[in-house]
Amino acid sequence: MSFFVEIWTFLRARKKFWLLPIILTMVFFGGLVVLSQGSAVAPFIYTIF
Repeated sequence: MSFFVEIWTFLRARKKFWLLPIILTMVFFGGLVVLSQGSAVAPFIYTIF
């Protein structure tokens, strides 16, 4: 959990709030790939990339 606190502190201190949507998108797609691994949805997920 401290990792997320450090990222938030970095974004707030450096005024780099534009990075937040990029980070959230990467986390979303990473979670999607991990959760769909070995399921019937996997072939459809791979067409996104």
